[in-house]
Amino acid sequence: MLRIVTCLTVEHDLRLVLLAAVVCFLSCYTAISLIQRARSAEGNGRALWLCVAGVASGFGIWTTHFIAILAYDPGVVFGYGMELTLVSLLVAIALTGFGAALATYLSGSTAAVAGGIVVAAGISAMHYLGMAALELPGQIEWDPVLIAASLMAGAFFCGASFAQLERRAGAAARLGAGLLMTLGVVSLHFVGMASVTVVPGPMTVDDTAILSPDLMALLMALVALSLLSIGLIAAVFARKAESVATESMRQFAMLVQGVSDYAIYMLDPEGVVSNWNAGAERNKGYKAHEIVGRHFSQFYGEEDRKAGAPGFALESARQHGKYEAEGWRYRKDGSRFWANVVIDAIHDESGTLVGFAKITKDVTKEKADADRIAEVSRNLDLALENMSQGLCLFDSEERLVLSNYRCAELLSLPGRMNVGLSFRELVDAAHSAASELPEVWLLKAPEFYARHRNIVREGGGAIVETLPGGMSVQVKYRTLPDGGWVATFEDISERLRNEEQIAHMARHDGLTGLPNRAHFNDILAAAIEHAGRSGGKVATIGIDLDKFKEINDTRGHAAGDQVLVTLAERMRACLGPDENVARFGGDEFAACKRYDDIADLNGFIQRLERCLQAEVVIDGYELKPGASLGVAIYPQDADNPEVLLNNADLAMYRAKDALTQTVCYYEVSMDEVARDRRGIAKDLWLAIERDELYLHYQVQKAVDSGSVTGLEVLLRWRHPDRGMVSPAEFIPIAEECGAILPIGEWVLREACREAASWQEPHRIAVNLSPVQLTNADVAGLVGRVLEETGLDPTRLELEITESTIIGDKERALRALRQIKALGVTIAIDDFGTGYSSLETLRSFPFDKIKLDRSFMSEVEQSAQAKAILRAIVALGQTLSVPVLAEGVETREQLDILVLEGCDEAQGYFLGRPGPVGEGTARKDAA
Repeated sequence: MLRIVTCLTVEHDLRLVLLAAVVCFLSCYTAISLIQRARSAEGNGRALWLCVAGVASGFGIWTTHFIAILAYDPGVVFGYGMELTLVSLLVAIALTGFGAALATYLSGSTAAVAGGIVVAAGISAMHYLGMAALELPGQIEWDPVLIAASLMAGAFFCGASFAQLERRAGAAARLGAGLLMTLGVVSLHFVGMASVTVVPGPMTVDDTAILSPDLMALLMALVALSLLSIGLIAAVFARKAESVATESMRQFAMLVQGVSDYAIYMLDPEGVVSNWNAGAERNKGYKAHEIVGRHFSQFYGEEDRKAGAPGFALESARQHGKYEAEGWRYRKDGSRFWANVVIDAIHDESGTLVGFAKITKDVTKEKADADRIAEVSRNLDLALENMSQGLCLFDSEERLVLSNYRCAELLSLPGRMNVGLSFRELVDAAHSAASELPEVWLLKAPEFYARHRNIVREGGGAIVETLPGGMSVQVKYRTLPDGGWVATFEDISERLRNEEQIAHMARHDGLTGLPNRAHFNDILAAAIEHAGRSGGKVATIGIDLDKFKEINDTRGHAAGDQVLVTLAERMRACLGPDENVARFGGDEFAACKRYDDIADLNGFIQRLERCLQAEVVIDGYELKPGASLGVAIYPQDADNPEVLLNNADLAMYRAKDALTQTVCYYEVSMDEVARDRRGIAKDLWLAIERDELYLHYQVQKAVDSGSVTGLEVLLRWRHPDRGMVSPAEFIPIAEECGAILPIGEWVLREACREAASWQEPHRIAVNLSPVQLTNADVAGLVGRVLEETGLDPTRLELEITESTIIGDKERALRALRQIKALGVTIAIDDFGTGYSSLETLRSFPFDKIKLDRSFMSEVEQSAQAKAILRAIVALGQTLSVPVLAEGVETREQLDILVLEGCDEAQGYFLGRPGPVGEGTARKDAA
């Protein structure tokens, strides 16, 4: 024990020990949270959560070990063996993931403890493999007693942690399990470290290979904390979603259990009863513990069972989704009743049958009544009781002859109305039945009676009334030849609400409730008309949020919607007279104001800016979207709503492009810029036909040998009037107007045709636009071009950027897999500048990583750029994916790439783009 205390207090840096403990607790708590989440998941979801738990816990515990080792001072200079260090990480991830799976897929305390011991074994293997990776001038001697103690401590606490997780649920259980697991990791490590004795020897270590322990610890902790934070956030959001679903299921279960008129219960796929509600107990006499687990066929008679009626019912429900029938069923005491039975097949998300929902109602009385009543009466009752409207028949003396239950229900009267009741008595009864202020409603009864009696006297008609309780009912009267009449009552409350809602939705935005574009156009037109008569002015303001896409990408669309709603409420609250704001869709808003003094307009714009620039708090995160505003004024900028809105949009786009302005007023020159872009777009559609496009090639070389590995295809445009147009200028316009589709197809075909004629089989790299990937059959196009040109598919490499995938990830990855199946290689371009580089690499097995040129421009002066370069090269080596660095322009940059082990490079230093690249002589020229 003294040896352990001495090792911890004397031979370790306590600051790093504390950091290691913090990282260890966070990793253990994250692992416990993810494992608990996996236990509540099913199928592939459970496996996914277990994988995340294994990676998060393994990496976090490995980082704990690494930081703690850095805290250890053996008195000598030491380093690390890379292979064993990486092996220890993989072992930690694999065994902790396996232990979590063991405790999750197998139930019971024994399985939980076994899973905890497997996790402890993984931690032990990682620890001692990590110690074996130490390279120091001497040898390590071990105390076997302390080694055994460390293993037992780790197994004990980790087993106790998983046992705690098995016995209890909730936040307290997670915290306790996380603390126990942390104790297991910490005790195993530091007791194991106490068993170490370094015996100096002749071996030497290069001091330059050892980085600052503090810096390494901080870097490892930051990476680990980032990964653990992602895991914790995922677990928290998943748990919230589960809580909502659980509460919904609980309320639904309460509803079902509370129904007493119907027997509602579930059957498993074989017809065994799996649950039982109060209505089932009342109708059939069995309590839940007496029937759950038994086959539902026992409710049938002996003859029905022999005839296979239960099996037929299940098979019919299985094939058609639903089975409905009537027949005799038997209670526990042997008595029978005539039952209406509905069996619905229940399937899970994958379409697999998971059981049946069975509803049984005792309709013995209805059957007996139907048997006694004549055919005509039976048909009449059937028609009346299945009407959605209430119906009354009165004779010439205003006496009730016939009515249905629906009529009494609509008039809030108990039971069926008595035959012989007068029309006036019926009106009085309906008004006195009001749940609130019946005396007030009763005073309105005479007026109601007179109004409706006049309609009957005039030959019939229809009228809509609001009855006590707020229900809107349409009453229709049809007179009969003998002086009587038929009255029908229909509840149209829902229809009126729907009509009102539809009318509102047609003119308002569904998310924010603000006026939509059509409604805003009417408002603006009215404002212009008023200003034209009074001599005032109308300002139209185009509004576009600046960081809305970033919010959607980082926080999700639900958070984006909440931001839009919050901003809309703020703008609506700040409106004054003659001021309006609308949402056109997405993050696009518009506002207008009729004014006489420019100071009023400035005040309105300032209020809008304050609303749009104030922080929005979503789930504890402070978001500040900001916005760009463009202003156009009637009558100086336009004299009609359409042009005024268009000019406001032009001003808004100018504000969006400006670095220092958030509000921009319309100027005539903005139309010239828009016309210029439209002119470029129009000419792009004709560029192929006019033979204005041509290709350049830039060589790509191996860094170590300098040999040519391929050439990148670069598009050039020589405009007859504009001259050479930069790709940075015309490619975005081509993507915006759709011309990129025919242009991209031409580039692919022309490049493949040219490459097929070369003597040397160099690979060609062709850039693929996001528009091509998501709006065309790219795989089919590539296959046709390769077949037409005869180019070997292995010589074609398609380059995509990370942003290409983000828009519609599932569709993009499906297209890339189809292309790769042709034998074509796929490279990820501009790597390191997208939204989620590592996630992109995980989602698809790319054949090459192209490092963005921005890193090479800074690599000579920036240690951070060099570190990123080193990390990406190491990542490529780990994934067995070659890395190509773009933008190499100096010998020093190339030397750095050689030193870091980069595979390929391209840039002006290696070769400028030209019509024909190095080593691309044609076959027919040989």
